[in-house]
Amino acid sequence: MPSGAMWRSCLCLRHGWRRLLNRPPGGPTASVGKRASIPIPFRAYAPPAERKRFYQNVTITQGEGGFEINLDHRKLKTPQAKLFTVPSEALAIAVATEWDSQQDTIKFYTMHLTTLCNTSLDNPTQRNKDQLIRAAVKFLDTDTIWYGVEIGSSTSIMGPSIPTRTREVLVSHLASYNMWALQGIEFVVTQLKSVMLTLGLMDLHLTVEQAVLLSRLEEEYQIQKWGHVEWAHDYELRELRARTAAGVLFIHLCSESTTVKHKLLQE
Repeated sequence: MPSGAMWRSCLCLRHGWRRLLNRPPGGPTASVGKRASIPIPFRAYAPPAERKRFYQNVTITQGEGGFEINLDHRKLKTPQAKLFTVPSEALAIAVATEWDSQQDTIKFYTMHLTTLCNTSLDNPTQRNKDQLIRAAVKFLDTDTIWYGVEIGSSTSIMGPSIPTRTREVLVSHLASYNMWALQGIEFVVTQLKSVMLTLGLMDLHLTVEQAVLLSRLEEEYQIQKWGHVEWAHDYELRELRARTAAGVLFIHLCSESTTVKHKLLQE
């Protein structure tokens, strides 16, 4: 379960969320900001890296299937043209903040929460719960970080064998999460190449910065030995932190029930 600090960090992603109670007539809608341009519906599954901003307002509406995102009162759709609906208001606020944070140009590659939601809704690879769990657990065999698990030594490049009981316990634990959270877990595991680091982040034993540093130990060693390419290595580090942070936030917002209490904030 996320701490109060993580919940507050979600709500404070951008100061614009404070206008959530500017609800227009016709339903419970939350206003998250405004800018000028031309409204065009979002459709493409693989959108361009950047696109001119085409909406003024980002709003949140509660529908029968969950919380919807509206761009100038047009319902946001997934790349497969499904209605973009998320299970919690907190996640809707975070996604709306991503869209509202875009300036004159929409940088799709920075919108990791939106991408994770699209993946959960469209499931383009048609994977079920067991397949998602197996995709995450496969990283056990190459995980370089271990804690509280008895494993033998190895002189092989393949590393030590993982106890069957350890694998069973991990599979059982992951099975307790819903499909949305599992999409996020598999995403973070893939970014860090580590199940253990992902679990440490989820249980708040590690910060994003610590987890990313531990996942890059070999790369950091190579950088110290052969030199640092500023534009490449710095960008890679920041991108990995951003993707990891978004993934962990996505997991928490999809695996707990939260209630957002609205109150009118005086200007």
